[in-house]
Amino acid sequence: MFLFSSLPLLHAQQQANTGEENPVSFVGLTLQQLINRFGVPRMVYAARGLEDWQDDVVFVYDQGDFYIYRDRVWQVGINSIRGISRGDPQGMIYLRMGENVVARGNSFFYALHETPWPLMLRWDIDSAGRVQAIFIYRSDL
Repeated sequence: MFLFSSLPLLHAQQQANTGEENPVSFVGLTLQQLINRFGVPRMVYAARGLEDWQDDVVFVYDQGDFYIYRDRVWQVGINSIRGISRGDPQGMIYLRMGENVVARGNSFFYALHETPWPLMLRWDIDSAGRVQAIFIYRSDL
């Protein structure tokens, strides 16, 4: 059983600390919470995985692309987090995140420890060495 009951408290603490919405709080939202919070998505599409169980329905909002597994958001694609934005050079990741970043292939990973369940940040890098995509996701699913 996943621990989702701490999500509202975590979200409230993050908003109080930063004065703005923290995209980390998006992971774990139920469909009902997602729609109540952001309304009807601008677009919906299917993201196909290599296996059937890896298929997702993705709701697109201004805040990001919300990947749904069963009835919850398990991954969010966003434009920026922690001072790193799409289009930034890959060196910005180490500069902002420090030595705990792990590089694998064309991606960089950073484990978040301040959350009630395992979350990762992932930055995908294009052939020019720039951040192409940013994701926050449940690493235990």
